[in-house]
Amino acid sequence: MPDWLKQRVPRADELGQMERLLSRLKLHTICESGHCPNQAQCFPGGAAFLILGNSCTRRCTFCAVDHTAPLPPDADEPAHIVDAARSLGLDFVFITSVTRDDLPDGGAGHYACTLELIHQELPEVKVEVLVPDFNGSAEALAEVIAARPAVLGHNLETVPRLYPAVRPQAGYQCSLDLLMRAKEINPQQMTKSGIMLGFGETQAEVLQVMEDLRGVGCDLFTLGQYLAPSALSHPVVRYVTPEEYSEYLQFGLQMGFIAMASAPLWRSSFKAEKLYAQAIQKISQTES
Repeated sequence: MPDWLKQRVPRADELGQMERLLSRLKLHTICESGHCPNQAQCFPGGAAFLILGNSCTRRCTFCAVDHTAPLPPDADEPAHIVDAARSLGLDFVFITSVTRDDLPDGGAGHYACTLELIHQELPEVKVEVLVPDFNGSAEALAEVIAARPAVLGHNLETVPRLYPAVRPQAGYQCSLDLLMRAKEINPQQMTKSGIMLGFGETQAEVLQVMEDLRGVGCDLFTLGQYLAPSALSHPVVRYVTPEEYSEYLQFGLQMGFIAMASAPLWRSSFKAEKLYAQAIQKISQTES
């Protein structure tokens, strides 16, 4: 693995406090379930909470999340998220989920309940959600947006050509339409997306994805290196250099993304509060 992707192993004390908290509250994080390489930089000060359980109904070939039969949503989970945010002293909470095609609303109601309880109990806290595609349901998406997330995120993950190999149960246009529909429902809703590099995509394909996202008004965008979580996962075709990430950053800002992060170890949830703060600052400067 290239030097620019090497990370130190997290110390036990960096993980122990968070693991005890998550165990007590019966919560999951995508940090652990998705084998994120940045845990030592995020724990114990924060986490990307994974709601609706820890088992996904889809089998994306890049993902490390479990695929056993999911359990019914935990009605106490929103309160546990609030407890965790309060215990950690968070002022910005990042929430994502597994895909729940087994639920009539795809889990949108659970997202809404979680958002509403955070707003009620911790009114100063901002919340970013990274949602699944809800099988294209406009009603499900509207329910989440009505609960007022600061950022509504949905990742395209890769370029259209590679969807059959990387996201066989998803559709590029469906995901793009979700982000377009979010702006139709609420033009003021800040939206975000991201893709991983290293699946075999070309620069032209990446730039086209960026153009597509700007075409539906997407505000924030992230790029990071795909790292295969297991030998059975989609292979890494290429390690993209830091210089290439810098080039994409310049391209993206020229295209009009309000804020963008592009680096080998970047993930959608990584330092999400800082990207949001950059966007708010830029909007404020533009308006003044």
